[in-house]
Amino acid sequence: MSKPTVADHLLGRLKEWGVDKVFAYPGDGINGILAAWGRAGDQPMFVQARHEEMAAFEAVGYAKFTGRFGVCMATSGPGAIHLLNGLYDAKLDHVPVVAIVGQTARSAMGGSYQQEVDLLSLFKDVASEYVQMVTVPEQLPNVLDRAIRVALTEHAPTAVIIPSDVQELEYSAPTHEFKMVPSSIGVDWPTAVPDDAALARAAEVLNAGSKVAILAGQGARHARAEVEQIAELLGAGVAKPLLGKDVLADDLPYVTGSIGLLGTRPSYEMMMDCDTLLTVGSSFPYTQFLPAFDQARAVQIDIDGKYIGMRYPYEVNLVGDAAATLRALIPLVGRKPDRAWRETIEHNVSRWWQVMQAEAMVDADPINPMRLFHELSPLLPDNAIVTADSGSAANWYARQLRFRADMRGSLSGNLATMGPGVPYGIGAKFGHPDRPVIVFAGDGAMQMNGLAELITIKHYWQQWQDPRLIIAVLHNNDLNQVTWEMRAMEGAPSFLPSQTLPDVDYAAFAAGLGLRGVTVDKPDQIADAWQQALAGDRPTLLDVRTDPDVPPIPPHSTFEQMKDAAGALLKGDSSRWGIIREGAKTKIQEFLPHEH
Repeated sequence: MSKPTVADHLLGRLKEWGVDKVFAYPGDGINGILAAWGRAGDQPMFVQARHEEMAAFEAVGYAKFTGRFGVCMATSGPGAIHLLNGLYDAKLDHVPVVAIVGQTARSAMGGSYQQEVDLLSLFKDVASEYVQMVTVPEQLPNVLDRAIRVALTEHAPTAVIIPSDVQELEYSAPTHEFKMVPSSIGVDWPTAVPDDAALARAAEVLNAGSKVAILAGQGARHARAEVEQIAELLGAGVAKPLLGKDVLADDLPYVTGSIGLLGTRPSYEMMMDCDTLLTVGSSFPYTQFLPAFDQARAVQIDIDGKYIGMRYPYEVNLVGDAAATLRALIPLVGRKPDRAWRETIEHNVSRWWQVMQAEAMVDADPINPMRLFHELSPLLPDNAIVTADSGSAANWYARQLRFRADMRGSLSGNLATMGPGVPYGIGAKFGHPDRPVIVFAGDGAMQMNGLAELITIKHYWQQWQDPRLIIAVLHNNDLNQVTWEMRAMEGAPSFLPSQTLPDVDYAAFAAGLGLRGVTVDKPDQIADAWQQALAGDRPTLLDVRTDPDVPPIPPHSTFEQMKDAAGALLKGDSSRWGIIREGAKTKIQEFLPHEH
């Protein structure tokens, strides 16, 4: 029997770390590892994407929704290059992902050999926390273990480069000698809590305020009960950045929802009127949506000292675990007897949801995209996972979906790259094969890479305990978000050669793969389409004909600003009359009387 190779030990080590899925695409730069996979009986499971970028996105989605680290793998040269966008998504959203990439044989390095790329330099930025090349077998366990630990510690992507000839070498463990670096499996994490003096200073700030706003980001996800408890004591409202949408349930009356350009008016109003700000687990970058610098006293809690004290002039910066820090802080915080501020927030939130319903039901040609999201919201299963692609889908994901307590959701937050919606959904299904997953994607994202990843879904869906992976395509033949950005930011009409998409029958494409494809081109078909998809026995694609003229109106825009924007459109935008009509009908919903 032949002795184990470096590649054999690599796969064995990944299994020891609990890795059960590797999202990858083959190539001769990792042939040694592929051969080892055959000997290992496909353990951990090799999940074959259609493209290396998709493999990286799937690893990111897997990590986001499981709380574990994701692993992706690619060959040398072009395969490694293709991973980069997905890894940058992980870097900017602080997601632990380990990339394992092949390289040309050591004997060819420096010789301008086929597919020879300086991978250490290439990955130096995206995997800035840790990137290393294995050149002898004794390096492997330490390099791999460190890549995993650093990814978990820094919530970041790391990279391990293994030349093709090294993969095939007989494995030899590091010995008890000079310049050998032995290693071990596993890590036990401390629970970091600030000292008593710092907690007392934070409590003084919070107790002194009368109008407290809380910003709870993805770093507060495991501190839901504590955030709810301190919000109740302080009579505060809670706003959520996009990556924190699933931190607190939207049916809590004081949760104001998303913040920022894609946010809600109650979040904007709360931040503009508060006198105290508590930020937990968020590095939300858009300062203009936070209180004025001289308006509010502020406290921040974050596990990572590198990201503390950013974005706002915080008076107290607490480095610590969100849940543990809040548990230590809560006994020092008094309950505010005056609930007028809280009542104002709850009134604004109640009004906002009425406005969202009214805006979703505004007529459009043929379908108002907000209605697609609005009608799904009450039908979402309690354990649903929702992903949204970048683009206009992110607007309606942020505003129209009301998450309940155990629902999960995410998108590409800080990179805001096109194309991760479908692969995120695939990663989520491999992480939670027993949970339904719903993906919202624009037709631009589907044409960019979503159509190809439907083939990946075809390949694997029958392995999932719950077969429901539903992809809703916002089919409007327009790169809609950029079209609106041109209008709003440049004051320019839509440039049709760049913005118009070729028409594709997405439902037919899905049906041709043996998936369920449904065309929705009338508003009264939406509810039935969602119900059938959620009752389905296989993945479903909803091809929904949406109106590109429905505007993603920022929460702080006034009716006067809407009129000014409409005037700019008269310069010559081919859709100007539809935009003016839909914009006016949508915005006026905020000013019409609603029941309270």
